[in-house]
Amino acid sequence: MSKLHYTELFYSIQGEGRYMGVPSVFLRMFGCNFRCKNFGRYEKDILGIEETHNPEVVEFIKNIDQYKTFKDLPLAKTGCDSYSSIYPEFKQFVIKESSDAIVERTMEILPFNEWRDEHLVITGGEPLLGWQRSYPALLSHPKMDMLTEITFETNGTQKLSDEFADYLIDWQNEMFDRQVTFSVSPKLPCSGEKFEDAIKPDIIVDYQKIGHTYLKFVIATEQDFADAQCAIAAYRSAGFTGNIYLMPVGGVESVYAMNNKTVALLAMKHGLRYSDRLQVPLFKNAWNT
Repeated sequence: MSKLHYTELFYSIQGEGRYMGVPSVFLRMFGCNFRCKNFGRYEKDILGIEETHNPEVVEFIKNIDQYKTFKDLPLAKTGCDSYSSIYPEFKQFVIKESSDAIVERTMEILPFNEWRDEHLVITGGEPLLGWQRSYPALLSHPKMDMLTEITFETNGTQKLSDEFADYLIDWQNEMFDRQVTFSVSPKLPCSGEKFEDAIKPDIIVDYQKIGHTYLKFVIATEQDFADAQCAIAAYRSAGFTGNIYLMPVGGVESVYAMNNKTVALLAMKHGLRYSDRLQVPLFKNAWNT
């Protein structure tokens, strides 16, 4: 049996988007097609276009030998707040387990050791890379039968395989109250990724055919919002009809608190939804395993 590679499996409340406040199990997969090295970094003009790492992460990598476990890794103030799940230099902290082992660990951390009103969040990294082929074995395990809600937190650039798309449709049809959600966080230029690489409207429209799909833009400035408006226009033009959220930059509380109110006011002004990041003020966005 093949093993899934992940960095965290933990129980908490969902801090973002549609399921904000819902008790959830998070499975954070390892690996991503993006690096998002600029989030929260306002002096972006000093970054060379050939850079492949967030400058903070470069320092973490230089000192990687001093970190013995995943929980020892420092939190990043800039760039992707899940950097340890996207950079291959941190693969020594990856957990490799079979779907059966992951299910057993999941039962252990659920409050009643079975699925009740909790939902499953498969995140990353980018969870819709090659791991698509491994999820059916995980979700079809007998102890997962009572799970009714799954969210894939994705950057929206990965096409679903025909096999996995069919599986998700069948999974939802097996029980009337089952639902798959795609929480799509498209990467804007402020992340350090190119617009044309990050904004893939046709892929989002395909997600929409499979499950509930919404967009969640991470922003800090008026320019970020202007870029988001361009992306929104492209998604709408392609046929996307779902909800759109604005969410503040901030993997640590000091950065998050700088612009959460500004982003909320922007959302109100333009008739969009606001998503908080409850994990930051509540839990300081600390690592879990």
